[in-house]
Amino acid sequence: MQNAAELTYSKVPEVTLIFWIIKVLATTLGETGGDALSMSLNLGYLISTGVFAIIFLAAVMVQINAKKFHPVIYWTTIIATTTVGTTLADFADRSLGIGYAGGTALLLALLVSSLFIWHRTLGTVAVDSVSSPKSEMFYWVTIMFSQTLGTALGDWTADTEGLGYEGGIVLFGTLLALIAALYYSKKLSNTILFWAAFILTRPLGAVVGDFLDKPIANGGLALSRYSASAALVAMIVFFIFVFPHRPAQKQH
Repeated sequence: MQNAAELTYSKVPEVTLIFWIIKVLATTLGETGGDALSMSLNLGYLISTGVFAIIFLAAVMVQINAKKFHPVIYWTTIIATTTVGTTLADFADRSLGIGYAGGTALLLALLVSSLFIWHRTLGTVAVDSVSSPKSEMFYWVTIMFSQTLGTALGDWTADTEGLGYEGGIVLFGTLLALIAALYYSKKLSNTILFWAAFILTRPLGAVVGDFLDKPIANGGLALSRYSASAALVAMIVFFIFVFPHRPAQKQH
C-alpha cells in the first residue's frame, strides 16, 4: 500500500476514456456556444470574446482557489476555454484579416512558447504535476492557446482546404486514433501524446460543431445552435455525475 506522503494529488482529473469523451463534447459545445453568441445573437467576435474572456478568467480563479480537484469546476473552466477560444480564433482569422493559415501559425507559436516557458520554469509539463497555483496558471494559459489553435485549425481544414466538415471529422478522428495506438505501443512519452491528443480534440470538436449548426447548403445539418448547445451541456452533465472522476496523482 502506497504511503500517502509518496503521492501528490493534482488539481486536474485522471486521464481516462471518460475524460476524452467529455473533452470532445466540451470542445463541440465551445463551437456551438461561441457561434450562438457571436453569430446568432449578432454580438460579433470582439464583444463575444470579451464576454467569454471574463467568464474564463472567473472560472480560472475559482479553479485555482479550490483546495482540491472538483469535476464541475474543472469542466466548467474547460468549457470556458473552448468558448473564448472559438470567438478569439474567429476574430483573429476573420476580423483581423490574417486568414486561417496566419491565425493557425500565430496560435501554434503561442502554444509552443507557453509549453516551452512552462517546462523551463517548472521542469515538466506533465498533467499530474499540476498541483500548485503557478503550474495551474501555466496549464490554463496553455489550454486556452490550444483551444484557440484548434478552432483555427479546424476551420482552416474544413473550409480553406476543402475537406468539408465530414472530411475534417474523418481526418482528426484518424489522427486521434493514431495517437491512441502510439499510447498503447509505449513508443512515445505519455506527456507528448497527451498534449497532441488534447490539441487535436479541439479541431475535431470545431468541425463537429460546425457540422451540426451550419446550413445544409454548406454541408451542415442546420440545427439550432441553442438546442445543439443545450444537448451537449446535458451530455456533459451526464458524464460528470454518472461516472467517477478522480484527480491525477503523481508517485514520487
